[in-house]
Amino acid sequence: MHEHEPRAQFKHMEEGTAEDWQIISQAFGGFARELPDRVIDHLRLLEGDCGGFPVDRLTHCLQTATLAHRDGRDEEYVVCALLHDIGDTLGPYNHADVAASLLEPFVSEENHWMVKHHAIFQGYYFFDHLGLDRDLREQFRDHPCFDRTEEFCAKYDAAAFDPEQETLPLSFFEPMLRRVMAKPKRSLYKKSLDPQPERKTA
Repeated sequence: MHEHEPRAQFKHMEEGTAEDWQIISQAFGGFARELPDRVIDHLRLLEGDCGGFPVDRLTHCLQTATLAHRDGRDEEYVVCALLHDIGDTLGPYNHADVAASLLEPFVSEENHWMVKHHAIFQGYYFFDHLGLDRDLREQFRDHPCFDRTEEFCAKYDAAAFDPEQETLPLSFFEPMLRRVMAKPKRSLYKKSLDPQPERKTA
């Protein structure tokens, strides 16, 4: 698909030149800008997969985001609600970690922590039925984000399994997702992505 694009010439990174990395950097820009499209495509993979739940995984994500939006949460929070279970397909044993890693460059530390730990907090509602400790979240009781994450699960995540409940379509949330993911707040590569000041000539 990209066979005619310029490519670096090294076979080992230690051989890379500034010209090679300029080629890679230019390609990275376009690839990174397409991230929202790939995220939306991956969200759509959740459609039709119920996993035994009353609604499919996409509907659950949309309902969670709808509840948060209707409750007046800001766009970043709503996008976290939308994507909190996007890791279900690739990380069934650690889905919250997958979602948190995806969101980390674009959201606040508080929202990142909330998404990363929501699986433990939602366990309050069902872990005891699986022979697990429903109070596992108590290990984080003194954390500044405890109440935030507890509220997210109680008001939005745990309440989003109703086939009759309002569910805004993915297209409604797409502009929000694109705005939140337009530019990273935190990233190993952030400095190289920021516009460099023009050098003054004498």
